[in-house]
Amino acid sequence: MSLSKPALQNDVYLRALMREPTERTPIWMMRQAGRYLPEYKATRAHAGDFMSLCKNAELACEVTMQPLRRFPLDAAILFSDILTIPDAMGLGLYFEAGEGPRFERPLRDHRAVESLGIPDPEQELRYVTDAVRTIRHELGGKVPLIGFSGSPWTLATYMVEGGSTKNFSVVKKMLFAEPQTMHLLLDKLADSVILYLNAQIAAGAQAVMVFDTWGGVLSPRDYREFSLAYMKKIVAGLTRHADGRAVPVTLFTKGGGAWLADMAASGCDALGVDWTTDMGIARQLVQDQVALQGNMDPSVLYASPQRIEEEVATILASYGQGHGHVFNLGHGIHPEVNPDHAGAFIEAVHKLSPAYHR
Repeated sequence: MSLSKPALQNDVYLRALMREPTERTPIWMMRQAGRYLPEYKATRAHAGDFMSLCKNAELACEVTMQPLRRFPLDAAILFSDILTIPDAMGLGLYFEAGEGPRFERPLRDHRAVESLGIPDPEQELRYVTDAVRTIRHELGGKVPLIGFSGSPWTLATYMVEGGSTKNFSVVKKMLFAEPQTMHLLLDKLADSVILYLNAQIAAGAQAVMVFDTWGGVLSPRDYREFSLAYMKKIVAGLTRHADGRAVPVTLFTKGGGAWLADMAASGCDALGVDWTTDMGIARQLVQDQVALQGNMDPSVLYASPQRIEEEVATILASYGQGHGHVFNLGHGIHPEVNPDHAGAFIEAVHKLSPAYHR
């Protein structure tokens, strides 16, 4: 599939990630294409199930575009799932009602990890790169397209546990009792993520993000050894220029506020910050080495538009004057949120942020 890539009309998000001057703070939302939108629910019902939606390039493009038709967002994010790589490795991904993602064949010993192959993004994961190409063409240069992957540690938690977990006992047992096995798995996953994200960039993604959802369950020592070290490897292996401009890389560890300084030294361009860390403190910790993304509590979107605007004002004031801030939620938007409240959130950022860029 070969589709043209129109010139970019709105690059404020990319400039902010590179800490270049911007006239306002750009905004997009994690999970902005998702279950809070009735049109998404209709498209998913048409697809039949979640993975069928992910694996259909036209439908993945449709749900990626839906929030952009409603809201003046500054970026689109590829509609996919963080577990595409484990699925391509043959672990048998499926989704159980009320239980979330599950794997038919979780990894429980060294032999199982040794037998894992590294997926070819243009073969086993071709549906993702086809979706990137389709979305990039459909965007018509309106806003940039973000590609993404789960972090090696986060992918490993699902692959070893066999799905979602509350205490992480199985994956931590492997980490502490068989660290060589865990390092082998994480190394294979890092290599896979590098190939996967570079394929997304080649297909048209203009920025990429690594979601380390479960890094926050580790101790500081173990975080550095089993999560951050492999994200550093990914950053070092990524294509950093395409289409004549830089391709920014953002790392996000949920619950990782204590490690922002270490993360900033990884070579990335930006860090995601969740709502448990004050944005002003985060900026002090990274000393403007990198841009920061975040960080409103998604639950604020249940509040009135006035309260939402107050929270936006608080976060903008905390970050302060200057560039290098991308406004976002501290994690994904909740499915029960009224879309009008998401609109009020975006409007508040547009209204209040220019004063911080004079």
